[in-house]
Amino acid sequence: MSLPPGFLDELRTRISLTQVVGRKVMWDTRKSNQGKGDMWAPCPFHQEKTASFHVDDRKGFYYCFGCHAKGDAISFVRETENVGFMEAIEILARETGMPMPERDPQAQEKADKRSELAQVMEQAVQYYRLQLKTAAAQDAREYLTRRGLSEATQGRFDIGFAPDMRQGVFQHLTSKGVEADLVVDAGLAARPDDGGEPYDRFRGRIIFPIRDPRERCIGLGGRAMDPNARAKYLNSPETELFDKGRSLYNHGPAREAAGKGVPLVVAEGYMDVIALSEGGFEATVAPLGTAITEDQLRLLWRIAPEPIIALDGDKAGLRAAQRLVDLALPMLEAGQSLRFAIMPDGQDPDDLIRAQGAGAFQKLLDNALPMVQLLWRREIEGKVFDSPERKASLDKALREKIKLIRDPSIRSHYGEEIKRLRWDLFRPVRDFPKKGRGWQAPDVPLPTTKNSALAAGDGTFEDQLREAVILASLVLNPDILPEFESQLERMDCFSADHAVLRDALLRHVGLDTVIFTQKMRDEIGGEALEKLFAQRHVAIAPPVRKAGNSEVAIMCVAEEFAKLDARRGHQREIDEAVEDLSGIADEGLTWRLSQAAHAMNRAGKTNNDDKADYELGPNGAKVKRDERTALDDLLGKIDFAKGGPRHK
Repeated sequence: MSLPPGFLDELRTRISLTQVVGRKVMWDTRKSNQGKGDMWAPCPFHQEKTASFHVDDRKGFYYCFGCHAKGDAISFVRETENVGFMEAIEILARETGMPMPERDPQAQEKADKRSELAQVMEQAVQYYRLQLKTAAAQDAREYLTRRGLSEATQGRFDIGFAPDMRQGVFQHLTSKGVEADLVVDAGLAARPDDGGEPYDRFRGRIIFPIRDPRERCIGLGGRAMDPNARAKYLNSPETELFDKGRSLYNHGPAREAAGKGVPLVVAEGYMDVIALSEGGFEATVAPLGTAITEDQLRLLWRIAPEPIIALDGDKAGLRAAQRLVDLALPMLEAGQSLRFAIMPDGQDPDDLIRAQGAGAFQKLLDNALPMVQLLWRREIEGKVFDSPERKASLDKALREKIKLIRDPSIRSHYGEEIKRLRWDLFRPVRDFPKKGRGWQAPDVPLPTTKNSALAAGDGTFEDQLREAVILASLVLNPDILPEFESQLERMDCFSADHAVLRDALLRHVGLDTVIFTQKMRDEIGGEALEKLFAQRHVAIAPPVRKAGNSEVAIMCVAEEFAKLDARRGHQREIDEAVEDLSGIADEGLTWRLSQAAHAMNRAGKTNNDDKADYELGPNGAKVKRDERTALDDLLGKIDFAKGGPRHK
C-alpha cells in the first residue's frame, strides 16, 4: 500500500531508536551517553563481545563498526523480526500510538486472507495433534518412541498424525464452519481433476508443523508411515502463506537461541532438528526438502554470520554441500560465510547423538571446515596431479571459482589460502635417500668422512652465501618473484632458517608489495629478517643496495642461481661416483678425492668469470672449462681406483 506524504517522517519523529534497539541489546554503560542519545552495545546482528554497535538517537540511525550493518528503526525491526516493510511500520505505529492510514482495498483483502489461512492452519495442527493419540496412530507413536522423541518433545514441536482417510482434516474443518476454499487454499486439501470433492493432501503421515519466525503455522511436513509411499517426506504446496524456498524449519526458536551466542546449525531434515534441539543444540534449522536457496541463505545470515552446515556424510550430503559452496561464493561478505561439519559416512546428526552422545556432535562442530577447505577438497579428491597439464587444469578450475567472489578483499584472501594449499600439495620432496632422485646434504656426516679433506671443502659455505643473497634479493624485490618461482621451489636449503624463508616467499608470490612485506614480517619475524640482512655479503649485494631496481635484481639472482646449480651439479656427480665405489675406498683414494675437490673449488673462485669459456657440465649446468677439467680429473681418479673406465 502507499503511505500518505509525511507519515513516515512523523513516525520517525515519534520513535525513539534507543528504545526500539534497547529491546534487543544490552547497552555498554561505560561508552554510552544517554543524555546525548549516543549509545553503544554489542551488535545484535553478529556475535561479538565488544560494543561496536552505535546508535545515534538524535539522527535516528545505527551503524555497526564490525559487520557494517546500518539503517533506521524501520530497517532494524525488519531485520530483527524478519518482517516486511509494511509490517515493520505497523509494529512501530502501534508502539507510538499512530493510527495506520486506510489500506488499499486489495492489499487489505490479501492481508485478511493470509490471517484467515493462518487460523485455518492452526486449527489443522490441533486436529493432527489429537489424531496422534488415537488407535490409528499406534505405529506412528511407536516410531517416534524408537527415535527417542518423548511426549514432551512431541508437544514442544506440535507433532501430529494425519490418518489414512480421504477427507479427514477436510471434513473436520468444514464441519466447524471453515469454507472449503480456505481449506484448499491453505494447502491442506486438493481438488481432483474431475471436479469432485476435495481430498486430504496428507494421509497416513506423521505431521511436522512449519512455522514462520513469528510462530504462525504456514505449512506442514509429513513423513509417510507406509514404506511403499511414493514420497517419504511431503511438504505443503506453495500457498499465499507458504514458500518453501523462503522458509526454514524451527526458524523462530533457532533465531532466539543464536541471539544468545549459540552457533547456528543447519541440518538436513525435521528429525535432525528435533534430535539436535533435544541434545542441547537449540539453534538448529533445516531447509524444507530441497537444496538451500539464495533466500534461505540470506535468512541464515540474518540469524548468524557463520552458520555451520551439518549435512549427512554420504555422497548425496557431500554433493549438497558442494552445491551450497557454489551458491554462497558470490554472496560472501566480510564476516559472513559458512562452515561445514561433515557427518561420519552413513550417519546423520540424529544417529550420531543417539550412538555417541552430544559430545561427539559438539566435537564435529568445533572442527567444522571453512568453505575454502571444502572448495579445495572438491577439486583434488580422487585426482592425480602427475603432469603439468593436470596441475594447470586444477589452477584453472580454482581460478574460475575464486572469480565468483565479488568482494575483492575476500577474493584476495581466498587466493592466498589456495596458494598455500597448492604449495603444500606440490611441495618438492626434500628427502632423497637414493641415487638419482636429487641432491641432499646429509643430516649427519658419517664418522669415516667427517674428518676427511673432501668434507673440509668450503662448497657448503659458498652455497649458504648464495642462498642468503638470493633470498634477501627476493624479499626486497618481490615483483621479480614470479620469474624465479620454479627455481626457488627446487632450491634445497642447508639452513632451516633459509628453508622457512624460501617457503614463505613461495606462499606469497604475486602479492602487492605492501601486503607482501607485511605478511613476510608477520610470518618470519623482524629479528630473523634483520639477521639475514646483517650479513656482510648480503648487505653489499647489488639487489640489496639498490632495492627496487628490478633489472639489477633479476641479473644478480639469475647469476646466483646459475652458480648454485653449477656447483651442486658437480656435487651430484661426486656423490654418484663415490656411491659407485661400493665401499672399496681407502685412505689413499680419500686423499686423491680431496685433492681433486680442492682443485675444483679453486677453479670455481676465479676472478675472471666474465672472460671464462663455458661448456655444458653435469646435468646440463653451464660451467667454466677449468671447473670441468677439475671434475674430469676427479672422476678419472675414481676410475683408476675401480680398476677401469667408469663408462664402458
